[in-house]
Amino acid sequence: MQKIPGNLLHADSHGQSESIFGLAFLLGIKMMPRIKGWKHLAFYRPSKNARYEHIDDLFSYTIDWNLIATHLPDILRIVLSIRAGRISPSAILRRLSTYSRKNRLYQAFAELGRAVRTTFLLRYWSDQELRITITAALNKKESFNHFIKWAGFGKGGVITENDRDEQRKIIKYTHVLANMLIFYNVAMTTRIVHQLAQEGFALTPEDIATLSPYLTEHTRRFQGKKRAKIKETKEQSGQTIFQGRTSAGSAVRDQPWRGLISGCRSDRPSQPGE
Repeated sequence: MQKIPGNLLHADSHGQSESIFGLAFLLGIKMMPRIKGWKHLAFYRPSKNARYEHIDDLFSYTIDWNLIATHLPDILRIVLSIRAGRISPSAILRRLSTYSRKNRLYQAFAELGRAVRTTFLLRYWSDQELRITITAALNKKESFNHFIKWAGFGKGGVITENDRDEQRKIIKYTHVLANMLIFYNVAMTTRIVHQLAQEGFALTPEDIATLSPYLTEHTRRFQGKKRAKIKETKEQSGQTIFQGRTSAGSAVRDQPWRGLISGCRSDRPSQPGE
């Protein structure tokens, strides 16, 4: 089993900046963002005299190490305060970003981040496996976000509350609901996989890798006057299936759980109303 490092942080282009790279580096976190238009970002030399045979044209500026060294004691105090739980990283970034052009401490964080991000960009540019890993991780996150939107379909997914605490409750409750559905999907899919293996179906690791916990086809949400009543029945063989009926009593297509396997090859859940 592959061990996944716990200090990696995946994000998209909006989840990274120079200051975030610098702060994450000091906290021992490796930023692994997928950056669109990375070729338009600036690369920084470690010194004015540094030259590189094949990629020298990529570098436009030089790191100001003196700026970092001057504010290093204050930077380390902030990092220690974050580690001690006295202040959150987001709070310090918001505070430092205020009047950032005049805030030398913020500029020092950004300067350190420029050096760290340049190193990351060089790795990202030269390592195909790293690019594949980052893209796969972000696709999983985006699939989860689509699933969250599908689960929180009330009011069109729009939070209408102005109170911040109420907004946080809605977000957390939606995540709880989504996690419950994910747990249920994984449990039922695991049961089906074991049943198929017992019946002699050959399942390869590649087959298992295509399975997704973000399944929605078998879950009925209440929409308008149609309230689906899910009734669990058991066949003589002991296999569990689910049958759906509308409030009018008309039969809806039976959905054996065995059919989940056919729907597992799509990571993206269906959109509301599909």
